[in-house]
Amino acid sequence: MYDIEALYEAESIDHAIELLEKYPEAHIIAGGSDVLIEIREGKLAGCTLVSIQTLDELRGISLETDGAIRIGPLNSFSHVAADPLIQKHLPVLAEAVETIGGPQLRNIGTIGGNVCNGVTSADSASTLTAYEALMEYRGPGGTRRLPIREHYVGAGKTSLAHGELLQGIIIPKESYENCFGFYIKYAMRNALDIATLGCSVNVRLSGDKKTIERMRIAYGVAGPVPTRAPAAEEAARGKPVSEETVKAAAKAALGDVNPRTSWRAAREFRLQLVEELARRALRESIRRAGGQL
Repeated sequence: MYDIEALYEAESIDHAIELLEKYPEAHIIAGGSDVLIEIREGKLAGCTLVSIQTLDELRGISLETDGAIRIGPLNSFSHVAADPLIQKHLPVLAEAVETIGGPQLRNIGTIGGNVCNGVTSADSASTLTAYEALMEYRGPGGTRRLPIREHYVGAGKTSLAHGELLQGIIIPKESYENCFGFYIKYAMRNALDIATLGCSVNVRLSGDKKTIERMRIAYGVAGPVPTRAPAAEEAARGKPVSEETVKAAAKAALGDVNPRTSWRAAREFRLQLVEELARRALRESIRRAGGQL
């Protein structure tokens, strides 16, 4: 049994905001794959919930007039993975969310919940960070957008104020156009496990495929929040497509991260993963972009 004080079902986004304002201690529930576990564990025992599960206005994936891809936060992982726009322009995001849990979890869990729980191990988070996603909030004061790097403010914490909810995840055209990426998740098991470390890389190569015009890399579980690696990116930018560049960028990433020791892995092992996963993900991203090493 779940210890829940009250459950209110929002009829619209505005109604959800009204309910959150009326009940200051209320929590949003969408798929429930995170919230219900916390209730069962006693962390949210006796809580009040505001359900947004029926709000179809928060579903769907579309191409905006400016070329940006808009992802509704209520899309399940399965819907994200199968969506034609994602498959065409952001296949690495489809691959990343397909590493989450098993089929049942992917059918009920939402991409919005995955980023709003604020955990660094969320499998969609590093790819969205690498693609410089914009987070669109809606609250009593209207709508605001902020870069995903400002969305995460600490372990398990985001910039969402009480009374606000995530209305959309936007990937600008310049962030995905002519970019090819790869995501690697290292975990203790091959499936149904949380990442020990996650690494998402994407590259844009020159027309002759000989030069890395831009490389972006982001990690999960390499710090308290999903983390970009600017030194690694700079080590690859404008450099020739070569094994030397790959190794230099991967080595540079070590200065951008600050993993901790936990029961899953020691800090030293995570640092080894930071470098190794960067090499593998960068090599595969280059291959997908048409380059040869």
